[in-house]
Amino acid sequence: MKSISTTFAFGILALFLSGQTYAGDAAHTSEAMEHAGKAQAHGEDGHAKVLLKHAKESLAHAKEAKNEHAEAHKHMEEAIKHLEEAIVHAEAGHAEVATKHTQEAIIHMRESGH
Repeated sequence: MKSISTTFAFGILALFLSGQTYAGDAAHTSEAMEHAGKAQAHGEDGHAKVLLKHAKESLAHAKEAKNEHAEAHKHMEEAIKHLEEAIVHAEAGHAEVATKHTQEAIIHMRESGH
């Protein structure tokens, strides 16, 4: 009975958090949380084999989520670099070059998914 309530609680938590997660195309975070909750619930009931299965699933999704966030981070870093260059060129009166850097920044911001 304890595993049912724990699983239900983690399911609700995952559902609550998934709204923001799915918005950022990071569904792996939600999946990782759901499987971790199931692993915990089965562990509390002494089901080591089922815990292992869900823990492995959670780990796989957590690694994917980490990779997705790293890619988004990389794009935002590039966007920042281009915006800094746009500011430097705009201050120097080079509107055309600044515009190109701004366009590149927008591309990277879109690619980040945030």
